[in-house]
Amino acid sequence: MHIAEKFERLLDTYRHPDGRAWNGAELAEATGGVVIRSYVSNLRKGRIESPGYDKLRALAKAMGFPPALWFEEDLDGTKVEPAGDDLAEQMEHLFQIVRSPKTGKPYSNSEIARMSAGDLSEEDVEGIRTGRIADPHVSQVKALCVAFGVEPSYLLDRSKDSTILDGELVAALQDETVRAITREGSHLAGRERKMILGIVRQFGEAGTSIVGS
Repeated sequence: MHIAEKFERLLDTYRHPDGRAWNGAELAEATGGVVIRSYVSNLRKGRIESPGYDKLRALAKAMGFPPALWFEEDLDGTKVEPAGDDLAEQMEHLFQIVRSPKTGKPYSNSEIARMSAGDLSEEDVEGIRTGRIADPHVSQVKALCVAFGVEPSYLLDRSKDSTILDGELVAALQDETVRAITREGSHLAGRERKMILGIVRQFGEAGTSIVGS
């Protein structure tokens, strides 16, 4: 789904407090000028292919939805409550808990850059990690998530639980096959990811049945 089509669906679902769809001037005011009127117009007309991270977060905050919805393929009009944290802090959390399966050590900026398959330079990774690049492109944020093997929603909306990648999940991510499945799955639409999850759960239930028999 193109970003312009997503924006239209979000505008239709998350309306102005008086019930109308937001217009450019209102969004410019509600975002404190982070997103100007002409930017809203160009985004709706499909002239902006890769919006900035801060702009999408500002629009989400103003309209009242989680920034992660910008990545959802199946926007069905169901409202979701917003949540979120600082991008640099979220990214640093990933560096601390996701480790290389080969060395057992945290990834370096250069390793993450290489794993992004050319979407990020080492300078990009360092800049986003330190907060120097406060408004990376959404494509860059997604490339980071693919490199780490997590859903794009993690860096756009980590929700209320900062320990989401602790324990069992961190251990699972040490396995290269698990990481490969996660990377490939992150490119799929929401409906397809749910289908894959259903298949995995079926395998899990089948394994449990065999063990119990």
